[in-house]
Amino acid sequence: MLVVCGSKETERQYLQGLREHLRNSAVSVVVRGKACSPTQLVAYARTQRDLSRGSFDEVWCVFDVDQFVDVAEAVVAARRAGIRVAVSNPCFELWLLLHFAPQTAHVATYRKLLPLLQRHVPGYDKTRLDFGRFREGRGEAVERARRLDPSGEDHESNPSTSVWRLVERMDDR
Repeated sequence: MLVVCGSKETERQYLQGLREHLRNSAVSVVVRGKACSPTQLVAYARTQRDLSRGSFDEVWCVFDVDQFVDVAEAVVAARRAGIRVAVSNPCFELWLLLHFAPQTAHVATYRKLLPLLQRHVPGYDKTRLDFGRFREGRGEAVERARRLDPSGEDHESNPSTSVWRLVERMDDR
């Protein structure tokens, strides 16, 4: 499993922490070195998959809606390329918040969501994520995220996150 994240730190640190917790050597987390748009991320993931010539059974892209205008285009491009997506609207921190509490009200931006997360994770720093703080709430996060988007494909709804689908796949392997 190849997972390519659209962020330098947060998603990578969470997913690597999850991988270590699951002790699953079947999952490799590869990070794009700089922030890029969702369509650029999908193109990068496709290139990495093609260069690896069949080394991966599944390829995933993890990205946020944030202020990107090409999310729908990226989702379509990923589907055409056989790449799965885990999209969070507005941001990955919604997934983290769901480890502690439900969030059903619209949240416009990362800056608006951050104080909600900091109520549960004081001093949260997106550049130094400690997976241990989220480990116990993973099951609740999956259930809360699934209630927000049962299909895992409604990236336009805010709040929503389909990271639960990726987490379940990592857990199944």
